[in-house]
Amino acid sequence: MTDPFLHLIEPTSHDLGGFKVHRTLPSRPRTMVGPFIFFDQMGPAHFPQGGGIDVRPHPHINLATVTYLFAGAIEHRDSIGSHVVIEPGAVNLMTAGHGISHSERSPASERAVGPELSGIQTWLALPEADEERDPAFEQVTRDRLPVVEASGARARIIMGTLWGATAPTSIYAETIYADIDLAPGGAVPIDAEADERALYVAYGEARLDDQPLVPQTLYILKPGVTGTLRSDAGGRVMLCGGEAFRTPRYVWWNFVSSSRDRIETAKAAWKAGDWAKVPGDDKEYIPIPEVPRTVSHP
Repeated sequence: MTDPFLHLIEPTSHDLGGFKVHRTLPSRPRTMVGPFIFFDQMGPAHFPQGGGIDVRPHPHINLATVTYLFAGAIEHRDSIGSHVVIEPGAVNLMTAGHGISHSERSPASERAVGPELSGIQTWLALPEADEERDPAFEQVTRDRLPVVEASGARARIIMGTLWGATAPTSIYAETIYADIDLAPGGAVPIDAEADERALYVAYGEARLDDQPLVPQTLYILKPGVTGTLRSDAGGRVMLCGGEAFRTPRYVWWNFVSSSRDRIETAKAAWKAGDWAKVPGDDKEYIPIPEVPRTVSHP
């Protein structure tokens, strides 16, 4: 068949001390796929008893974070007072809007037994009309997310509408996001359901028709391409995408915005300590880095 891929983005991988992160967005070939402007696979990791992750309070503006776990748990606290434990199969959407800070740590109950951690964390750029909205947090439990099953495939719809099912998760721009679990011999159609789409094999093995997909690589599909996602041995694949953004987005550290000046004001505010604290986790914070990387979506 004709090559269905517009871009293949290999990950930048980091070992954070027994804890690997594979990042495919943003990248030099491509900054965004639909509203998705950041795509990280966390783990899989298994920490020693008493260990875990400790991501100290840090800020965001003009974006929404989406955390989706395969295994383990994360204790989330933020500056609007949200305090939840993120668990596998649920979707956790934090809308930064005009500004939010949050922390992510392994819960004490998990540390006591030696925590696991495996999942996907993404950021969504917000449409310009929503960039300065009030910050918000929502958790949609796994029992509320629709699951579509057929031909040895089980797909949980995380955001948007796919295969006739719609997730209740809030969206600001047209967004599709699904967790596809393929049994050996399983198959599922990939339709042209959005302006921009990408496939990512988190575990196992998969192919799109006769094109094999390398794990931890983001495959951005050409517009209008359709096909069948298959696996001979079994695999876990994420499908993401949505409407194409028509205006640039700039990324600086944890800030995303359509305005470079807005990023500068957020940077100055965090550096000056002029930012709402995280209740229950207000003794530490991550300082502004000296030389972060800046990219933009053309």
